[in-house]
Amino acid sequence: MSIDSMFVHKMWNDVELEHMVKGGIPYPMLSDGGGKVGTVYGVYDEVSGVETRGRFIIDPDGVIQGFEVLSPPVGRNINETFRQLQAFQLVRETKGAEATPSGWRPGKKTLEPGINLVGKVWKKWKTKEAFE
Repeated sequence: MSIDSMFVHKMWNDVELEHMVKGGIPYPMLSDGGGKVGTVYGVYDEVSGVETRGRFIIDPDGVIQGFEVLSPPVGRNINETFRQLQAFQLVRETKGAEATPSGWRPGKKTLEPGINLVGKVWKKWKTKEAFE
């Protein structure tokens, strides 16, 4: 989504994006003319009339699970976005029984959120056996 019109999106898709992503992007581009949505998410600059580039991962319940907003000269990493989407989907599918470590990829080892190593060490440290 951007403040660009649907005509600008079409031109960008036909002239540039088609050469970067075979077959184009698999989702619709949306226009936020006037920056109403960008204002809600805190990325629209009303004075200059532009939106700061950002991405928001919103789950099916409408809850923002992740977001990234970068200054204009720095691009985002679409592969990292896909990795995070897969991680959020796994956590949702397992109802929180699995967690994903930094850099996790599908098929790699996950974590059990209930295991808290620091908590285990702290409990042991508070007991007499920690001083023996």
